[in-house]
Amino acid sequence: MSASRLAVWGDPIAHSRSPQLHGAAYSLLGLDWSFERVRVAEDRFDAVLAGLDASWRGLAVTMPLKERAWNAAGWRDRRAELTGAVNTLLLPGADVPRPVGAPSDAPVGFNTDVGGIVAALADEGITRIGSLRLVGAGATSASALAAAAELGAGRVAIVARRAERARPLIDIAERLGITATAESFGGPHAATDLTIAALPGGAELPDPHAAALARDGGPLFDVAYHPWPSQLATHWTGERAIAGFGMLLHQAVLQVRIFTTGSVDQPLENEDDVRAEMRSAVMGD
Repeated sequence: MSASRLAVWGDPIAHSRSPQLHGAAYSLLGLDWSFERVRVAEDRFDAVLAGLDASWRGLAVTMPLKERAWNAAGWRDRRAELTGAVNTLLLPGADVPRPVGAPSDAPVGFNTDVGGIVAALADEGITRIGSLRLVGAGATSASALAAAAELGAGRVAIVARRAERARPLIDIAERLGITATAESFGGPHAATDLTIAALPGGAELPDPHAAALARDGGPLFDVAYHPWPSQLATHWTGERAIAGFGMLLHQAVLQVRIFTTGSVDQPLENEDDVRAEMRSAVMGD
C-alpha cells in the first residue's frame, strides 16, 4: 500500500497552518492522504523518527527541528547543504522516484524555505537586489541568506543580538560569494535594498532598535505573518512591509511537489489551481 501519512513537526506546533495548506492541495489532486500536526521536542526527534512505520510518506519540519532533520537525511538538496537546514523529509515509504544518489532506505532532505522566499519576493516584484539587511541569526536566516544570493546580493549586513551568533551565517555568505558583516541591533546601519526579518515568532524589539532598522532599510520582508502587522512592520512607514505568508505558501507548494513527484523541480499538474486552492484554504480568498 502506498504511504499516505504526512505531518508537520515542531515545538510549538499548534499555530502551524500546514495542515490546511497541504490538505487543500491533496484534496484538489484527488489524493486520500492525511496531514497532521505533531509536537516533537528537539531531544526526541531521532527517536520519534525511528519509530515511524512504512505508512509515513514525509514530514514538514519547523523550528527548532531543522538541524535535526538535516542530520537525519541520507541525502540533501543543494539548498539544504548550503544552509545546514532541512524543512522537508521524504521518507523511505514514499512510492516516488528519488534523487540520483539518494539511498532508498533513508530520509531525503530538502530546504524549500529558500525557494519560498524567492517566489514570495517575486510576487512583490523583487527579483534582483544588490544588498540585504538580515535581522536574526537562526535557521530561517540561513535560508534568507541563500535566497538573497539567488537574487544577486553581493553584500549583507547580519543584525544579531550577539556577534558570535552571526558567525555561521558569515561562513555561509563566504561560500556564496557574498561579503557579510555583523551588526548590533542598535546600529548604525548602512542603507540597503531590502531587509529580511527572520526573528522567532512573537519576538519584539525595543522601539529605538526597530526604528533604526526601518531607517533606509528598503522594503521589509518579515517571515512572520500572524499576527500582522508584526511589531517591526509597524515601524516601516517609509517603505512597504511584506508579511511572510507568501513564503509559507510557496514553500508548501514545493513540499507538495516533493511528496507527490519526489522532486522539488517537477511542477504539479494544474499547479496554479493547486496554489490558489491552498491560498484560499488559509486566507479565504
